[in-house]
Amino acid sequence: MKPIIVTTTALLTALSVVLPARGENLEHLSQLLSTKQCSLCDLTGAGLVMVDLSGAKLIGANLAGANLSQANLSGADLSGANLTGASLHGANLTGANLSSAILNGTDLREAYLSYAILTGTKLDNAYVQGAEGIPQNAGSPELFYNWGLLETQKGNYPEALEHYDKALLLDSEFAFVYLARAYAMLRLGNEIEATENAQMASQLFEEQNNPQGKQMSENFISNIEAFREAKNKERGNPQLDNFVRGAASIMLRLLPLGL
Repeated sequence: MKPIIVTTTALLTALSVVLPARGENLEHLSQLLSTKQCSLCDLTGAGLVMVDLSGAKLIGANLAGANLSQANLSGADLSGANLTGASLHGANLTGANLSSAILNGTDLREAYLSYAILTGTKLDNAYVQGAEGIPQNAGSPELFYNWGLLETQKGNYPEALEHYDKALLLDSEFAFVYLARAYAMLRLGNEIEATENAQMASQLFEEQNNPQGKQMSENFISNIEAFREAKNKERGNPQLDNFVRGAASIMLRLLPLGL
């Protein structure tokens, strides 16, 4: 019997150490839900799906691994919060303050980020596919370019163009963006704008002493012109259209990801 007594005693002792910490976390969760005031709280792994936390004060809170999918966090103050591995999939973050928040591995897919404050916040390691309203100052031209390529590879061309446009607003001489934009335009059936963007890319590559990029752009333009002529003769042959798209996809794979 002694071994059983010792084991039971050890278990109860361990629980006496663990339970207060767990109770404290539940207390923080209750505080948040009742007052929306929980700065520096420990909310690790909290389940907050679809919860209304509009205007909540969560400054410096630890929300690592928390599930905030589709939660309403509009106007919430999450400055300095740890959102590592947290899910904010489809969450409303309109006007939220995320300055200096930690977003490593954070799921921001299909979240709403219009007017969100992201000063000092890095989105490089967050998942932002389908997120709407990402502020222009939330990333570098290279980051928006890479996001655009990811959307392009999935066939989400309008979303890709939004990212490319933001990259160009930050760097109007980013030649690779124009070439990637030309490809997206081609896939959307806008051959005229595709040609114009490729021509801009060619001009910039020449100015930037990048002969490989210039040659790639010129080949792309020549192919578009040849394909347009062939399409007119064939009156929109679907097989020819597929050939056009396939040739363009080869060009896309040559574009550098992760600049």
